[in-house]
Amino acid sequence: MRIDQPESSYHLVDLFSGCGGASAGFLASGSFSHLYAADVDDWACQTYRRNLGQEAQVADLRVLAEDDSWAERVRGDAKGRVLLFGGPPCQGFSSHVKMKGDRHGRNTLVGTFGRLAESLRPDVIVMENVPDLLSERWWPVFVDLRRSLQEAGYTVRARIINFAQLGVPQERFRLVMLASLHESPTFPQVRRAPADFTTVKEWIGHLPPVESGQINARDPMHQASRHRESTLEIIRRVPLDGGNRPSDVGPECLQRARDAFGGYTDVYGRLSWSGTAPTITARCRTPSCGRFIHPEQHRGLTAREAGLLQTFPEDWFFCGPFDDRYKQIGNAVPPLAMQAIAEHIAAGYPAVTNEVGLFEAVDRPVGKSFSVLIPGIRRRGGVL
Repeated sequence: MRIDQPESSYHLVDLFSGCGGASAGFLASGSFSHLYAADVDDWACQTYRRNLGQEAQVADLRVLAEDDSWAERVRGDAKGRVLLFGGPPCQGFSSHVKMKGDRHGRNTLVGTFGRLAESLRPDVIVMENVPDLLSERWWPVFVDLRRSLQEAGYTVRARIINFAQLGVPQERFRLVMLASLHESPTFPQVRRAPADFTTVKEWIGHLPPVESGQINARDPMHQASRHRESTLEIIRRVPLDGGNRPSDVGPECLQRARDAFGGYTDVYGRLSWSGTAPTITARCRTPSCGRFIHPEQHRGLTAREAGLLQTFPEDWFFCGPFDDRYKQIGNAVPPLAMQAIAEHIAAGYPAVTNEVGLFEAVDRPVGKSFSVLIPGIRRRGGVL
């Protein structure tokens, strides 16, 4: 992945920049140069600076949105086109969150991103978020953002994409919105069909083994959690290479859930060498939080393995305490996916025969929840 580029077509502004996944992808395309980045997480900003060699301001973006001089300071003397990227945190779209007194969600961080976009008025806007922003519950938030951008002169399109279609070794479904002042945006060509998705083994199969609680002497990011003996007893009984937790193994509550509604089958499951990983989350070091056990070794994922499955370069260093590394990785945007989108934008949105994406936001939400649709998408070979 190339990071340092002598010339560029666009200046990049990265809001909610995290540990630098989106910026790494845009900069690696060779057509973007760093202009500004900001995030509220200090450890993530340190990771951004250490790996990209660029400043990331530690700031509450809600405060920046109230600063009338912010956009002028960011633009400075920059000449050429500006692209604004943002991945507002998705916690606000949990089913537990209510919008009392805020029917259109203007108080969410998506609303904050929209206000910053209108203030900066970049040539192109790219937003990444969870698919449930297009669910019935949160559809008004998305529609309000889209309407405000359209009224500001942007042509807007939004699609739910499985980033595995762009070469990421994960089944990671995300909403991507493109908005342009000058062109009608298109999405890039599908790069990987389901039968050709890149695999876990391609990305982490070469790493040296480490045991529970062990750290690799040459790579401090390749450190495994120290699991309790009761956890290790469960892990050892899970079949290798994609195996599920046997029905008589693990806490009784999991078996009751499986008997009642077939639920939680991925808990204490192993990754498969020949398949994609599930969505990498901030809890991927913990076997009880999903299918996060190594295909062969008796432990959860190391930060290095999680980072590689997110397509970060193998020398990426995640700053901060042990758990914070996983938080940064799970919240990140895969650089490889953003590089594909960046290259497509820099090329002028060329027409393609098979745009990446499973669902386009036009005049209706995707349903009550996108997650309930995923099993059917798998059965139909990756189509909605």
